[in-house]
Amino acid sequence: MKILDRTPSENARNYAYRVLLYNIINLELIPGSSVSENELSTILNLSRTPIREALIELSKTELVKILPQRGSYITKIDYDLIEEARFMRVVLENAVLKLVCETIDPQYLIQLKENVNLQKFCLEHNDLPKLLLLDNDFHRLIYESANKKKTYDIIHSQMVHFDRLRALSLKAAKPTKTVEDHENLLYAIERKDGELAEILMTRHLTRHQMEKSELLSLFPDYFIN
Repeated sequence: MKILDRTPSENARNYAYRVLLYNIINLELIPGSSVSENELSTILNLSRTPIREALIELSKTELVKILPQRGSYITKIDYDLIEEARFMRVVLENAVLKLVCETIDPQYLIQLKENVNLQKFCLEHNDLPKLLLLDNDFHRLIYESANKKKTYDIIHSQMVHFDRLRALSLKAAKPTKTVEDHENLLYAIERKDGELAEILMTRHLTRHQMEKSELLSLFPDYFIN
């Protein structure tokens, strides 16, 4: 489990929630594994109350299951939840992408290019957690360039199950396709080719369907049957 630095303004519950969420998404806490309030309290140097509150909050998004008298468990990955999140994201992101291709501030093109270059660097150095963050930032920049940041915040909050699958996919194989997808999307945006951008984005956001059998074979215990 990776311990993150606590920010000066962060209360204990929010800190516990952020650390647990990071470790669940990045699979430092294995799907199906149990978590102990006492152990987490010791590791994070917090009382049990904020730990319990964070676990309850995570249970609302179905990342943690709390069983009375039996303890708390990290939920296994559910493809039904992933597919629903993917559907919502494809519909909204393609609509946003159409706006982006009609007009985009050159400053955002610069930021997108810088982001892709950093992705390449992380790919070369096998920094997968950082690559996942840059992946999110790439898409956030697309929304922001269309003045749709609040839409991104809503979508991002619903993507936690999809993010676990993305992290698992990164662990299973070198994520060259992800970086290539972003390069191609940037190419379409630069040329204001909305039709090509939509095709590329749809393929990018449905790539996990092609990897499903392989991931189920490699990590059968991580998934709901």
